[in-house]
Amino acid sequence: MSKGLFLRQSFTYFWLFNNFLILFLDRKHLLDKPGIDGEVLLIGNFILMVATSLSFVVSQRSLRSANPGASVRSLYGSFMIKFFVIAIAAFIYIMVAKKNVNKPALLICMGLYLVYTFMEVSSLQKLLKQKKNA
Repeated sequence: MSKGLFLRQSFTYFWLFNNFLILFLDRKHLLDKPGIDGEVLLIGNFILMVATSLSFVVSQRSLRSANPGASVRSLYGSFMIKFFVIAIAAFIYIMVAKKNVNKPALLICMGLYLVYTFMEVSSLQKLLKQKKNA
């Protein structure tokens, strides 16, 4: 994936906006009242962005292939990459934090996962439409 294409993806802008918002809210202590740990959100957001980027690259490369089986394999492969990266990160956090697990932050990260997945799929659909029209 070229640098320009990566910077034009909507989830890149979403990630930047999210990080600035989380940092602003954490700095103003607005996340303390509902009991949300800003560090967990920032790290979770970063992990989600990395996993989504890897998944997007794998799926995007399959669009170049003439083999329809490659698309299916890449779809499953990108799902597995994202699932295991996020599952391992959550497992490590839960094991390290033990009883101090911040459940609201984990729930927000789950919501961010859904948003990133939606944005990834919509970006891939746009690329697929461009490929069909070309």
